[in-house]
Amino acid sequence: MTTPIQIRIGDTVINGSLNDTAPAQALLSRLPLTLNFEDLNGEEKIGHLDQELPMTGMPASDDPFPGDIGYYAPWGNVVFYYGDVSRYDGIARIGTLEQTAPIQRHDGDFSATIQRAN
Repeated sequence: MTTPIQIRIGDTVINGSLNDTAPAQALLSRLPLTLNFEDLNGEEKIGHLDQELPMTGMPASDDPFPGDIGYYAPWGNVVFYYGDVSRYDGIARIGTLEQTAPIQRHDGDFSATIQRAN
């Protein structure tokens, strides 16, 4: 089971979904949510949450794919993956993006609003 979401960056809307895991459901309960994102290693965009998400039932590590939405527990970040990263401890895949190009093309920091899709 997944829940449709939208990510708004300025006038751009990216569709996606969050899965039925503890961190994804906790994030859903906080939506709509606006976060400031920055690039990390030319592979992902990270936005820091004020409160941690629960990792109940999640594996100790994961290897996300481009187009995945993740949560990186050690830093408390929501992550939009647009490159191929390796397996790391503390990564939880919590959803997917329908496209990554609008996220990838942002060279600098940007603000994004995550909300449930209408």
